[in-house]
Amino acid sequence: MDILTMGAILLALMLVLLAGGVWIAMTLAIVGWVGQAFFTSTQPAKNLFSAFWESNASWELAALPLFIWMGEILFRTKLSEEMFEGLRPWLNRVPGRLMHTTVLGCGIFGSVSGSSAATCATIAKVALPELQRRGYSERLALGSLATAGTLGILIPPSITMVVYAVAADASIIRIFLAGFIPSAILMALFSGYIAWWSIRHADQVPAADPPTPFLEKIRRSGQLIPCTLLIVFICWVLIAGYATATECAAYGVAGSLALAVWGRSLTWRNFADGLMGATRTSCMIMFILAGASFLTKTMAFTGIPRELAEWVDSLQLSSYALIAVLVGVYLVLGTALDGISMIVLTSAVVLPMIQKAGFDLVWFGIFVVLLVEIAEVTPPVGFNLFVLQNMTGKDSNTIARAALPFFGCLVVCIVVITVFPQVVTWLPDVVMGADGSAVPPVVN
Repeated sequence: MDILTMGAILLALMLVLLAGGVWIAMTLAIVGWVGQAFFTSTQPAKNLFSAFWESNASWELAALPLFIWMGEILFRTKLSEEMFEGLRPWLNRVPGRLMHTTVLGCGIFGSVSGSSAATCATIAKVALPELQRRGYSERLALGSLATAGTLGILIPPSITMVVYAVAADASIIRIFLAGFIPSAILMALFSGYIAWWSIRHADQVPAADPPTPFLEKIRRSGQLIPCTLLIVFICWVLIAGYATATECAAYGVAGSLALAVWGRSLTWRNFADGLMGATRTSCMIMFILAGASFLTKTMAFTGIPRELAEWVDSLQLSSYALIAVLVGVYLVLGTALDGISMIVLTSAVVLPMIQKAGFDLVWFGIFVVLLVEIAEVTPPVGFNLFVLQNMTGKDSNTIARAALPFFGCLVVCIVVITVFPQVVTWLPDVVMGADGSAVPPVVN
């Protein structure tokens, strides 16, 4: 059977199952099983068990439930409310006001967790109830959380960046450095859209508080100190190399518990509720990861990603036409694969094409990470959509529509780094010196 026909059948089956209300993880596993049973000669039962084990038996993944538990502790004690109270006087005159905390929170937490799912789940658990309680637009909050949560894989350290660096035989440090300026641009675009939306829909934004004297702002900012010190400490031990991401997550949980005890807001009830909430959310995410891992195996066995990459290579396109087609290919793959799988399954064919076209591999790494971010909010298999769906009970398509304007911000960021590649390469070149093996993008 033709590869494209095979892919169309599997995609149609996935859409039917999701529309029928089948659990997301089960849908991914069923589609993977059908693909292997009918379109390959492999043993789906054996691969199913191996995929479920390999996707969850990971030391790095242990950081995920710990960071989620940290978010639960902040949410169920007074710490999250104190953070918002400390930020409120400073954001009072900014269009959008506290809505910007979704972007700021995801940006800060993304630098610690390195995981899109952990960032989205943790900040949503803390910010969403507070924003709803204060009367902010739920639609705007969901859209910003879904997309800003993807900053976890763009702001270093990032597992996705490490995987790409290994696949491309590129410097991990250079790619880490290359992610800082694009992530700052992306955060500015997200906040800019929130401000623009708030000006256009002033009736849907809570009224501004009376002006707060400067000394009062300073006094209220004292409520930010405990959580700020915790985040700074976690970032410091990670960047200094004293702890891994998983160990930092453990420090985050211990620190959150200590702050809650110190603030006399921790009780046995909210401790147990937070632990159970973190367990439910973590199991949900890990179950989806397992299903996605099995579907990834199916994609590898059927050869669909490699076939797409080879088809692009056969077109003999100019440099920027190649980039435009690769955007389409990765967006299609993003509907069925997670970001790491997209990179692993296509790198052998795509990277030689990129080098031949004269593009810098470090630049292309950031380009691919941005495409992976888009895949995280692209239905039917946008992972951040699943996370928010299970946390809020909203339909994933509803969340996807809410994220659409922020999706546009991601596209704008891709256009910016394509037209101005120095945005990506400048910082690595300044810190580490120019890489002689890298060639800036050129137009054929």
